[in-house]
Amino acid sequence: MAKRKSLTHDSPSMELELPLLAPQERSQRSRSGTIPLCIMHDSAKQSPTTSPTIPPKQQAATPQSPAAAVSGLDPADDEDETDVIGDLMGHYGKWQLLMTVLLSLFQVPNTFHISSSIYQAANKDFWCQRPAQLQHMPVATWRNLSGSVDNCRRWEGIDWSQVSNETTLPSDWKTPAEMDKKLVACEKWEYETNDNVGNTWTSQWDLVCEKEHLKNVAEMFFLLGVATGGIISGYLSDKFGRKTMLFISAVLQTIFGLWLYICSSFELYLTLRALLGLVSVSVTYSGLILAIEYVDGKWRTIAGMYNLFPLPISYMIISGLAYLTQDYQRLQLCIGIPGIFLCFLWFVVPESPRWLLVKGRIDEVRRIIEAAAKFNGRQLPADYQLTPPTQESSTQDVTYLFRSSYLRRISICFFCIWFTMNLVYYGIILNMSSFGGNVYLNSALAGLVEIPAIAVAMYIITKVGKKWLFCATLICAGVACCCAAITEGHADLLWLKITFLMMGKFTISAGNTIMPVYTAELYPTPIRNVGVGACNVAAGLALILTPYLSLLNKIEGHLLMTLLTAWSIFGGFVVLFLPETAVRQKTDNQGGSSANASAAKQV
Repeated sequence: MAKRKSLTHDSPSMELELPLLAPQERSQRSRSGTIPLCIMHDSAKQSPTTSPTIPPKQQAATPQSPAAAVSGLDPADDEDETDVIGDLMGHYGKWQLLMTVLLSLFQVPNTFHISSSIYQAANKDFWCQRPAQLQHMPVATWRNLSGSVDNCRRWEGIDWSQVSNETTLPSDWKTPAEMDKKLVACEKWEYETNDNVGNTWTSQWDLVCEKEHLKNVAEMFFLLGVATGGIISGYLSDKFGRKTMLFISAVLQTIFGLWLYICSSFELYLTLRALLGLVSVSVTYSGLILAIEYVDGKWRTIAGMYNLFPLPISYMIISGLAYLTQDYQRLQLCIGIPGIFLCFLWFVVPESPRWLLVKGRIDEVRRIIEAAAKFNGRQLPADYQLTPPTQESSTQDVTYLFRSSYLRRISICFFCIWFTMNLVYYGIILNMSSFGGNVYLNSALAGLVEIPAIAVAMYIITKVGKKWLFCATLICAGVACCCAAITEGHADLLWLKITFLMMGKFTISAGNTIMPVYTAELYPTPIRNVGVGACNVAAGLALILTPYLSLLNKIEGHLLMTLLTAWSIFGGFVVLFLPETAVRQKTDNQGGSSANASAAKQV
């Protein structure tokens, strides 16, 4: 069988892929009784069978240089194309459904850990510690007598033995001002116990007054780990395997999560939070890549999107756990335990057969294909062959994102969009405790509205292009945040403010579902990993800033929601500069060929 002629570049292709066969080619080979070998597929070049809509003259004029190969001007629709592994074990069947559902469960502890700070770092009412004999004095009276108006300083040198728990003072009592006393910083504090918040970082390590900023530092350390892990996890997954990195990260995630339960040192707590963020994002990316590589064709997009469904469910579960425990340590134990059970999936979930084939581990690929085909009820040919592609070293780097006007445009736009999306999405989620009302109910509602948001986004993008829908989600989120900002400060309109926040959460969640799919489609295959990795850097910067958004409300009550409004509308405006993606139109002639509706979609 003749192999496809590989396109020769000055620089080798960044990415190794299995052959993508068009439906007509697959049917011809099936009739001839031959099973294609797994050969190197050059995604920068289109075969005649995969680009029926491009005239021959236009094909001949297509540049063959590396810059042209990644310029985004040579489109093809790959959603209907499959490879030899999919042809053998089934493109999507019971086996793929079971494996992708199991992999989606790894999103549960990830969501637990990233949203736990909503409850663990919740603010508490506090005051300077009362002397032992005044423990029953009303707090308001103590604040007045001690001069602790800001709860951070009190009068020094006061003989509190003259004062009783009664509200009346001795007849010879002189005010501290009359005795020329000074205000000094409090050394210890007491905290409200009947606030439905319980023991938090604030009460455990006295993170108040001059130390209050350390709560944001603790959140930032976790998100800094997430940002760092987002940069290196893709490389490690490609080098060591998707399954290997997934379970190594899951084991470390469980260890760090349970270690935080017994940790008593705040400095060690910060370090563990950073490491937890680092491995958590690796769990997310490795699991997502593995789920997508179990399927092919149009199922890649679908498998990647329904991998997000455990997120909103996890938001609701952790809000219930936080309400029941009301203690940051007990909550940490509850969210750390599920990882133990997920580690046992090592014996169920196989490595990516496509990654194994690229690495030349044919025997392992055969075992996976045979097990999957048997589970799917498919009959394998007796003499099928698998040949690994020729591996080439990659020399493409982030500079390729700026080598043509098309790539410069979409790269700059996506950097802004990913920054905006993460800032607004996590700005809403991680600041639920500062919006007013019941934090547990607000968080549960925020998770609940995300379920239909993901479902609606999944349905609509299969019917229409992604550009205008994506733009609409960001604009609508901005409008909702603006309405919430208008109601800020009106206690009688708190219900209306929460309603607007849930509307904003719904729309931004739909946009968050569309964003990674839209990004992957607009970047050409040879630099897709580089492009998405660069976008993750922008997202990481937003994540690092997110914990500090709550400080804006201390400057001015409307500032936080106003900022989220401005960034949402800015993101929606930037989307307008992106090209539309393909919307496939099914026809009845010749078995139903698919036509490209846009030149933006890449193989």
